[in-house]
Amino acid sequence: MKDRYLNPFTDFGFKKLFGEESQKSLLIDFLNALLPEKHRIRDLQYTRNEYMSSSATERRAIMDITCTSDTGERFIVELQKAKQNYFKERSVYYSTFPIREQGERGNWNFELAAVYCVGVLDFVFDEDKGSTEYLHTVQLKNQQNRVFYDKLTFVYLEMPNFTKTEAELWTNTDKWLYFLKHLPDFQEIPAPLQSSLFEHAFHTAELAQFNDAQRDSYEQSLKIYRDLKNTMDYAIEQATILGEARGMEKGMEKGMEKGMEKGILLVAKNMKQSGMPPTEIAKLTGLSESSIIML
Repeated sequence: MKDRYLNPFTDFGFKKLFGEESQKSLLIDFLNALLPEKHRIRDLQYTRNEYMSSSATERRAIMDITCTSDTGERFIVELQKAKQNYFKERSVYYSTFPIREQGERGNWNFELAAVYCVGVLDFVFDEDKGSTEYLHTVQLKNQQNRVFYDKLTFVYLEMPNFTKTEAELWTNTDKWLYFLKHLPDFQEIPAPLQSSLFEHAFHTAELAQFNDAQRDSYEQSLKIYRDLKNTMDYAIEQATILGEARGMEKGMEKGMEKGMEKGILLVAKNMKQSGMPPTEIAKLTGLSESSIIML
């Protein structure tokens, strides 16, 4: 049976659902499902998603979706399809841009609006393997575990750990995660998601209403997603082989490293041959632009 709806874990699919002005209500509702009551959004404006560092030697930051609420809070919303080295460091680095852009010339008192970094992850952090938790809210705390600063928050959604069934969708957060995780599998709208807002989301995601250019862009994005998924499968296969040969714990670690390295290089090479810019390839794979140019 052919897919009726797009895969939201593709770059095209994620931005089609949440990154266009006509879908702004979907992004607002999705973010409000994750935010504390005091920072609930009534309206937002999309902002530039590419930032140049102050030094030419520093890296450029290209984010999936950035926006500002009507009361000034800044949001970075990122989709991460595969585990990358220093992913948490990248999140922290990205958070510095909406903080610094609030600086004012002259006599400024340093008051800052809240910044939220939301990561929708198609993988589980190493330290969370074996855990059933899927929603992680991270803030700066002191040695007594009290929040020291409540205006910088990282929200990570580990989608493989979300296993709720249709009968267990009690909150709006549950409904959004169920929608994102299972969207490509649906042929009809499930009963818990039969509301005007989710009906709008399903209509936005319906492949039949795409024009030829949109369908081509989606198919290319879907191919990249599948290539990255195959990279992970290959890494796990290599880890299993090496684990049997060298002892499971060390073998798995070595195998994942070797498999990921080979697989990601192959994916990057395919992306480059398809004409994708090195900056975009670097963002998707975690490789440096210089190494991509050398492929």
